[in-house]
Amino acid sequence: MIRTGLFLVLVALAAALALGLAGESGRVAIVWLGWRADLSATALIVLVLLASFLAFAAWRLLLWVAETPRRAAAARAEARRRQEIEVLTRGFTAVAAGDGAEALRLAAKAADLGVEAPALARLLSARAAEAAEDPVAAETAWTGMLAFPDLRLAARRGLTSLALARGDRAGAVQHAEAAFALARTARWAWRLLLEARLEAGDWEAARDLLKTGQDRRIVSPDVAERGRAALLAASAAQLDLTGDARARSRAADYALEAARLQPGFAPGVVMAARLLSAQGKAGRATQVIEAAWKAAPHPALWLALRDLKTQETPRERAGRLSALAALNPGARESRILSVEAALTAGDASRAAELGRGLEAEPLTARIAGLLARAAFAAGRPDEARLWRARGLTAPGEADWSDLDPEGRAFAYQPADWARLAVSFAETGDLIHPRHERREPGLSDLPDLPMSYAEQDLSGFDAPVPFPIGEGLQGEEDDGPESAAPSPVPPPARRRLARPPRDAK
Repeated sequence: MIRTGLFLVLVALAAALALGLAGESGRVAIVWLGWRADLSATALIVLVLLASFLAFAAWRLLLWVAETPRRAAAARAEARRRQEIEVLTRGFTAVAAGDGAEALRLAAKAADLGVEAPALARLLSARAAEAAEDPVAAETAWTGMLAFPDLRLAARRGLTSLALARGDRAGAVQHAEAAFALARTARWAWRLLLEARLEAGDWEAARDLLKTGQDRRIVSPDVAERGRAALLAASAAQLDLTGDARARSRAADYALEAARLQPGFAPGVVMAARLLSAQGKAGRATQVIEAAWKAAPHPALWLALRDLKTQETPRERAGRLSALAALNPGARESRILSVEAALTAGDASRAAELGRGLEAEPLTARIAGLLARAAFAAGRPDEARLWRARGLTAPGEADWSDLDPEGRAFAYQPADWARLAVSFAETGDLIHPRHERREPGLSDLPDLPMSYAEQDLSGFDAPVPFPIGEGLQGEEDDGPESAAPSPVPPPARRRLARPPRDAK
């Protein structure tokens, strides 16, 4: 407004100046109370403008004086607001620094000030009590916040943390359920509820919660699908243990659904194959395993395929295993399986040739044991012992060490299934609880005979690994028995042709 008035004054002055310079400004006579004034039009314009400016200035001065109390009140309010902001800032800083005493003092000061943001003051009081390690005061503060709609979600989370801290899992779950009902995107509440369902072994409720999380966009579709596959496998394992025919049928359906959703999830595929085989559907079981091998080869898959048929010759079994390896020939597991198939068929030279392709792989106990078996079958006992010695210090493989080739794969407890479901859903990787717990299992290393032991090789197709006279240091025996080599028994090997048995 002031800028507009000044602009008009300047325009009027410019017009008056223009008239004066033109020399035709005109004359004006003013008669008032007996007085007469004669002046030019330009002078009149200047006098009018001057009078207007003085009147305007006087009016503004009068308004400024009248508004002095209001300005003083606004200044006091602004100073108080700045003080409140400073107190709240210092209070939350003290909470972040873990200075509980200072945080409580500042929270009390904020309450006395009656800050314009009471929600922040209440939140500071609760956080300060937590920083001061006063759970009673913290619970009181959080509980009081439940009366305010805007603070209920924060209050539920605070009460959940307090319940977990004192070991009240049931109370924490109750608060999480209330919070999850308040906010569609409360991820922390959803996660706590999911963990509670998993701890209880309630796989169906956990699957429903996963679907809810996907619908609310808390988790991505990929995570939800992987989690659902793992939970379906867990449900199948639970139903399989009941021994009821109807329950086992449902278990087969769940396992098949898990294999369909995630062909690379070996526990679900192996369980589906085993249950289908029990129903006399070995062909369907083979298809499920082959589809999984194409997606993500896993040692448990070929062990499951091996156990589908028990009445077959070693060469027939080796043919089935080789066909499985050919479905994904570039995979590491396929190259390992090719060596296993050659050993099963008794083709020692091919096993040794294929084994040389694994020497470039990082050495593990499993690789060392396999190469030792291949070398021994090819008639190179010293090389076999060398591989076995190297395998003693080599690390194990989680994918292999967690399995029991003489029992049931993935014989997990409910807690193991819960951890497996979470890990596979989030990362897509399999964990192996028994391997992580360092539970004892079958060794990957073969039991080779000692160099100087008398052994029997009858019935063993491989060449005699020890030539005549090996180990004799200048000693000769002219007796009749010295003309033949000392017999050497074959190395201990895992049984292959046998029906599966339940894990202990």
